[in-house]
Amino acid sequence: MNRNDAVKQFHSGGDRLTELIDASGPVELPAPDTDTPMVSRSVRLPLETYERVREAADARGIGVTTLMRQWIEAGLADLDDSATVSLADVRRALAALSRPTAA
Repeated sequence: MNRNDAVKQFHSGGDRLTELIDASGPVELPAPDTDTPMVSRSVRLPLETYERVREAADARGIGVTTLMRQWIEAGLADLDDSATVSLADVRRALAALSRPTAA
C-alpha cells in the first residue's frame, strides 16, 4: 500500500489500515547509549561555525553532538572550578611540554 492509499484508508475509517498495523511485528528500539536521561535542544549556529565544529569532531572520530556536549560539560566544570579534561587532552599537553621550544 502506498502513502496515498494509506491516507485514504485512514480518512475513510477502513479496516485495511488496521489490519496492516496489526499484521506488523513488534519493533525493537535501539538501546540508549547511556543511563543518564538526555534532553534534546536545538542550537542555531552560523554555517562557518558548524563546519568548524564538524571538522573538529571528525578529527577526534566522534559525532558533532558528542563534541558539543563535551565542550559544554568542560565549560560548566570551569565555572564550578572543577576541571574535567579528557585523557587524550592531558597526553597532548604533556607531549607539548616535553618538546624543546625554538629559541
